[in-house]
Amino acid sequence: MKGSDDALYEAFKSKDTRFDGRFFVGISSTKIYCRPVCRAKQAKRENCTFFSSAAQAEAAGFRPCLLCRPELAPGNSVADARSMLARKAAAFLEENCGSGQNLPKIAEQLGCTDRHLRRVFMEEYHVSPVQYLQTCRLLLAKNLLTDTCLSVLDVAMASGFGSLRRLNELFQKHYGLSPTALRKKAAQGKTHAQEVTVGMGYRPPYRWEKMLEFLAQRAIPGVETVKAGCYMRTVCIMDRNGRKNCGWVCVKNDPEKNRIMATLSDTLVPVLPQILARIRRLFDLHCSPDAINETLQSMNDVSPCLWEPGTRIPGCFDSFEMSVRAVLGQQITVKAAGTLAGKIAKTYGTPVSTDIDGLTHLFPSAEDISALSDNIEECFGVLGVIASRSRCILALAQALTDGRIRLDLCADPEMEIKKLLQVKSIGNWTARYIAMRTMGWTDAFLETDAGIKKALPSYSEKDLIKLSERWSPWRSYATVSLWNSL
Repeated sequence: MKGSDDALYEAFKSKDTRFDGRFFVGISSTKIYCRPVCRAKQAKRENCTFFSSAAQAEAAGFRPCLLCRPELAPGNSVADARSMLARKAAAFLEENCGSGQNLPKIAEQLGCTDRHLRRVFMEEYHVSPVQYLQTCRLLLAKNLLTDTCLSVLDVAMASGFGSLRRLNELFQKHYGLSPTALRKKAAQGKTHAQEVTVGMGYRPPYRWEKMLEFLAQRAIPGVETVKAGCYMRTVCIMDRNGRKNCGWVCVKNDPEKNRIMATLSDTLVPVLPQILARIRRLFDLHCSPDAINETLQSMNDVSPCLWEPGTRIPGCFDSFEMSVRAVLGQQITVKAAGTLAGKIAKTYGTPVSTDIDGLTHLFPSAEDISALSDNIEECFGVLGVIASRSRCILALAQALTDGRIRLDLCADPEMEIKKLLQVKSIGNWTARYIAMRTMGWTDAFLETDAGIKKALPSYSEKDLIKLSERWSPWRSYATVSLWNSL
């Protein structure tokens, strides 16, 4: 975070949640570093050093505070054009900290050279990508040691260290204590042996009920469900060795501590970083409400209550699954599209045991659907999917399988939209909607959408486009807020 040290110290004193995750404070008298919302005794100004990232604080020799727990701090939005590449790289490192990928491979995923990536990353975070990756692993391990009952060996493997020895060595070097000693200091995890619960912070406000309402309306029967204030779903993710890890996740809000709690079956521990990254994307935890509110509060000048602070973009947990759901939803009701998606999951997905009522199947992967190529119209036709939609879903599955289309946070939304539009039966609305939800694109506006027209009935499509320009680069949030206003 930019700004004078005096201004940052004032922000630190205020404990304002808007600054959480934007900078960290190293305390020279204790050699620990804190989030700006830490409730420990206020440190003196002369003892404070300010850092843009947890990795930078650790590189300077500071240890994470056991009270405010820097590993729970929310991240930064990827919508900042100046630092978008570095932010995308950071998100990729967080998600793949257990994958073992080297920097040239990561740079290739981001469409740049490793030299350029090092340069922009150092400018943004003041540490190298390798140092940032190491801090991601250490903070994830610290989170698991504090909040779960996982063995220290399981923590080491889930955090991407590869061995217990390496975890012990780096913990001792950076934090001055062993993983076992940290566990003894922390409160013991309260989860059952068959599940793991991890917290992830966000910046308030957060319209949690509206998020759940959106997801509930679009939940795929057998795959997702929303009950008692919780979002639950089945999961299948490949680990670094190509093994499928299947299970379930349950996500709920903890508004008193400005975090969401994700509980997952212990079968998913080997792919924990990927699970947490997908949950962050689904629930838009990197959002910066104050910056968005500054731009979108002008929506209320058009009509009262169009904009509500705390609105988030519903992301997705699985890009292919969400894209299929979007294609099925063309020109039919939301409920009907969910019914068709449920039939596809039940017929071509994999049965899974979850002990959660309503969660029975894994949604088929792009590879699973690609294997139906010779008979796709017949296979989907008996389920009620029309031929053009069946062919569209097959083409999308094949494009994702062979890498011609990418639907992830590292992709360029505008470039991928052009590729999506080349798939027959995918139009502008569907392409931009998919980009908004799968790639975290913050500037999508759907002027042809029936809900948008209903929320702003006196505007033509041309007028809507012109009106939306004043809401850039946060038009995706404006779109969701218009839906919520109905």
